[in-house]
Amino acid sequence: MDAVEALGEIGFWLEREQAQSYKVKAFRTAAAAICDLDPDELESRAKDGRLKRVKGIGDRTFEVIRQAVEGEVPDYLADLRTRSEAPLASGGSDLRALLRGDLHSHSDWSDGGSPIEEMARAARWRGREYQVLTDHSPRLTIANGLSIERLTEQLDVVAEVDSSYDDFRLLSGIEVDILDDGALDQTEEMLERLDVVVASVHSKLTMASDAMTRRMATAISNPRTNVLGHCTGRLVAGSRGNRPESSFDAELVFAACERFDVAVEINSRPERQDPPSRLIELALDAGCLFAIDTDAHAPGQLDFLDFGAERADANKVPADRVVTTWPVEQLLEWSHAKR
Repeated sequence: MDAVEALGEIGFWLEREQAQSYKVKAFRTAAAAICDLDPDELESRAKDGRLKRVKGIGDRTFEVIRQAVEGEVPDYLADLRTRSEAPLASGGSDLRALLRGDLHSHSDWSDGGSPIEEMARAARWRGREYQVLTDHSPRLTIANGLSIERLTEQLDVVAEVDSSYDDFRLLSGIEVDILDDGALDQTEEMLERLDVVVASVHSKLTMASDAMTRRMATAISNPRTNVLGHCTGRLVAGSRGNRPESSFDAELVFAACERFDVAVEINSRPERQDPPSRLIELALDAGCLFAIDTDAHAPGQLDFLDFGAERADANKVPADRVVTTWPVEQLLEWSHAKR
């Protein structure tokens, strides 16, 4: 077995299990440390132990490499594969099987942990027909948001990666910050060039309800907005602690989504679970479309779709109201229709 692939796959399964980041980093660092070594040189160093002296190689990663170069599936990887045979969620399996794509993911160009190429490979491996890359916009400096120049450069990378596949599409996108007045944090010209625009609130989450409602409705009415991301901004678990929901008139906001053909995101991240069930029900009653998205910041988090499908199914969201069940041609026709 290829040692670099073994280390990378271990990183994926650990991310999927929501393991602590230092564990994931150890295997991804080891993969980077050996990726340029000639296979014969790698095998020689593994057999005589010299590989242990390479920076970034520890006892456990050395054992994984040693077993891989000997043609075995490393024990550590085999154990992870066994543990990961079951889906992450117990419900929503029928809806999950219908999901073709994911409209919200991040790479190391903003606050994700892996290169664009790796995110695309993982998405294809996990059965996606399409994946949208939506790194952050300029104002979100804490997340290394993309300037016009960097986004322009990224579009070329996305096009190049997309062209390397004939059975998978990597689509261009952005998670654009909704500014205080409801404007979108990127130029109209750049937004026009993208396949999918996810608009999200990331700042001043506690502003007064009337102001937040106007802010969100203004962004939803923008003809470049396709998806309203994690609408309440809440956190219910995880290392960042808990955060209450933003206050806004949900009936008005979801009426705007229905009117302007903007999908309400069902964010699959376990620490978000956003929107809460009562708001999914309101959006459903309002006639909204939905996008079940991972908001993945690492390859292993792409499997979080299981969680989103479970929540959508529990709230009786029909599959035909979920845009991520649509084939890519229909998805793109919808996302570009207003522009």
